[in-house]
Amino acid sequence: MSGFGPHGGPVGIVGLGLIGGSLARALQAAGLPVVATDPSSAEEARAAGLSVVDDVAGLALHRPEIVVLAAPLRAMRAVAAELAEALAGEPGWDPTVTDVGSVKAPVREAVADAGLGDRYVGAHPMSGTERSGFESSSAELMQGIPWAVTCRPGDAEAGVAGTDPDRLERVLRLVTGPLGGTAAVLTDKLHDEAVALVSHVPHVLATQLLGVVAGAPVRDLALGLAAGSFRDGTRVGLTDPRRTEAMVTENAAWVAPVLRLAARDLERLADELDSNAPTHWFFDRPDPVRERIGRSGGTRVTGLRPGDGSGADVGSDIEVVPLTGDWPTELVTRCAAGAVVIGFDERGVELQSPR
Repeated sequence: MSGFGPHGGPVGIVGLGLIGGSLARALQAAGLPVVATDPSSAEEARAAGLSVVDDVAGLALHRPEIVVLAAPLRAMRAVAAELAEALAGEPGWDPTVTDVGSVKAPVREAVADAGLGDRYVGAHPMSGTERSGFESSSAELMQGIPWAVTCRPGDAEAGVAGTDPDRLERVLRLVTGPLGGTAAVLTDKLHDEAVALVSHVPHVLATQLLGVVAGAPVRDLALGLAAGSFRDGTRVGLTDPRRTEAMVTENAAWVAPVLRLAARDLERLADELDSNAPTHWFFDRPDPVRERIGRSGGTRVTGLRPGDGSGADVGSDIEVVPLTGDWPTELVTRCAAGAVVIGFDERGVELQSPR
């Protein structure tokens, strides 16, 4: 396993929008060499002290150890093809390819179609804002956050190879080391189903609420009275609508059923309000989630270790999975039940499980 920095290769980043730019800044702040490319943000990125090249071919000359595809979802297929062409022109260059996309199955398909499937490890930083562009990026956005890292299960009977364990380890070490984050190791399917619930559908509902207000005859009055509940419920609806639309349509198979469930429940609630019927079923159903969030103080505690100064007693929650056998599948099983990777020691992968 090669390291990062002077004894390995730099980290290459294709795309310097909000997420790609924040990742580049965070890696630079951690002391890792970064080389990036994005014609639309090159001047600003250079002014911020980043090493920026003109295109992916220029990136290839630096032979990064990991290449992060941070382009918009709808550009991913073209970017993957461009990277494949650059690889063909640099014999001996063997980078691991990852990404920061909010949907995983379509990205894996695009990367595989470009001939890069064996190099790919999916990744999704669970962080962002309603803003976009390099000018809105910040190192803090990528520091100490939870990530989803996805792998492909092998199928010997079908002749399908699983994700290369060494490449998975390389991405996990980057996330939990220099970036100080945690990682839930999942299949693409598990990832896309889960983020439909906690990211994609919330974007749709926030957009719907904004749309309802936009069409109301008392719109200006209502906006003048709006306070915290409206702000919190609509923040992600302020995101670039094309970005949200791409995210939702790329994950339509998981988003659509949840929207139908929400629409059904809202129709039932409206009917019962009209008829003055009991509505406690609607307002009490989230109690298990309220309790879980309440126990964590409203946030998820990540990356804690005994003696880290946090004051948290988390020693009993940490276990180690040795890097032997089919350890990627073991991580998927544990992470599907709520565990997260918090780092590595000489014995293997450190996991923190929920109490």
